[in-house]
Amino acid sequence: MTEASVREFKMPDVGEGLTEAEILKWYVQPGDTVTDGQVVCEVETAKAAVELPIPYDGVVRDLHFPEGTTVDVGTAIIAVDVGGGSAAPAAEQPAAGQPVAAAPAEEPKAAGSGRQPVLVGYGVATSSTRRRPRKGPEVPVQQASTAIQTELNGHAPAAPAAPPAGAPAAPAGTERPLAKPPVRKLAKDLGVDLTTVVPTGPDGIITREDVHAAVAAAVPAATEPQVAPAPAAVQAPASYDTTRETRIPVKGVRKATAAAMVGSAFTAPHVTEFVTVDVTRTMKLVEELKADKEFTGLRVNPLLLIAKALLVAIRRNPDVNASWDEAAQEIVVKHYVNLGIAAATPRGLIVPNIKDAHAKTLPQLAESLGELVTTARDGKTSPAAMQGGTVTITNVGVFGVDTGTPILNPGESAILAVGAIKPQPWVHKGKVKPRQVTTLALSFDHRLVDGELGSKVLADVAAILEQPKRLITWA
Repeated sequence: MTEASVREFKMPDVGEGLTEAEILKWYVQPGDTVTDGQVVCEVETAKAAVELPIPYDGVVRDLHFPEGTTVDVGTAIIAVDVGGGSAAPAAEQPAAGQPVAAAPAEEPKAAGSGRQPVLVGYGVATSSTRRRPRKGPEVPVQQASTAIQTELNGHAPAAPAAPPAGAPAAPAGTERPLAKPPVRKLAKDLGVDLTTVVPTGPDGIITREDVHAAVAAAVPAATEPQVAPAPAAVQAPASYDTTRETRIPVKGVRKATAAAMVGSAFTAPHVTEFVTVDVTRTMKLVEELKADKEFTGLRVNPLLLIAKALLVAIRRNPDVNASWDEAAQEIVVKHYVNLGIAAATPRGLIVPNIKDAHAKTLPQLAESLGELVTTARDGKTSPAAMQGGTVTITNVGVFGVDTGTPILNPGESAILAVGAIKPQPWVHKGKVKPRQVTTLALSFDHRLVDGELGSKVLADVAAILEQPKRLITWA
């Protein structure tokens, strides 16, 4: 194997202008054989989790970063020997959990651009790879517990028991204890200084059990005799817990969502209007469509007809489907509808959209909605699916919530919130009867949508859901 046969695969820009991504999972290890197009890792950007295929045939030589590392776009993350050689000798492999310095990349920078070529798109950052900064110096759990017990009981607790006989001692002179990323995160969450933990894993690696043992050894048993009771003002409850908080790093989708919502809330002047509507006939139509052969195998639910009602309302009031161009000082009216559907996922809220939803028949719209929901739940929504939306629906009713004041998706002028549909007493044909009722809320950007336009859109949606035959008469 020669250095000339080693190819470096760089972190690509998997979105549009993204500058970094976190490595969530490696699917290969040094020594594995890979082929062109094979997925080697999963990364999370500010928009979605994406699987990365390798563009080479060869043998994996090195993984330059461990799982959990945030890497700049354009930085080499894996080395592949394309000359058919074997992986680096065992003596050259890194210790478990330790990153390997990246080998120099072979690909030259794009001429005149100052940026390195990447697999998808552009947006390469010129800064070096960053790792998440520590929140502050770690405090050994023994020191923290001693301080707490001294404050509460007026004396320092007994020293923790010595490690079991035969347990390997921490390697002398080791500046950074050996531990895998998940174990480091556990220690950080529990406030444990890994330099104080006695490792029991192979080759002196600290395990999860070692971290928990350090916590147990640092906190004296509840039956330990006390010299004197603490004053009432500082007396701790019997169930006192030194780990009463959990800190979750703000990153990836959640970080991008937070920034977008703050920007939207303080850029576009929001106005929200509400209407409560009898949707009994719409619910009956849903049941009829489920039995229709045209919808066999498709997801048919109230959201389908609500989406269609909004599309009809937009066709009747096209100026609501617009955006505000601050730089040009123009209102941009869109003659197409990319309908966004807010979806809650384990990684946070995302808003994929159905492209050209205005041109789809009802069965086609049902198919697109089903695919959108399934893809979002599986965590496979692509960045492209979340770009270019023009108007959005958020269904808070699935959580039993009556209504809300939704915040606009950035770049859009309107968002419709749908509340829970439930039986309520309602005046129908002059008599009070139980009817299926829901509350709709429409938020809009008051810079380009005035009260009249916003009211017309909301009233049209409500009218269609009350009398769904208007889907035909207003089409």
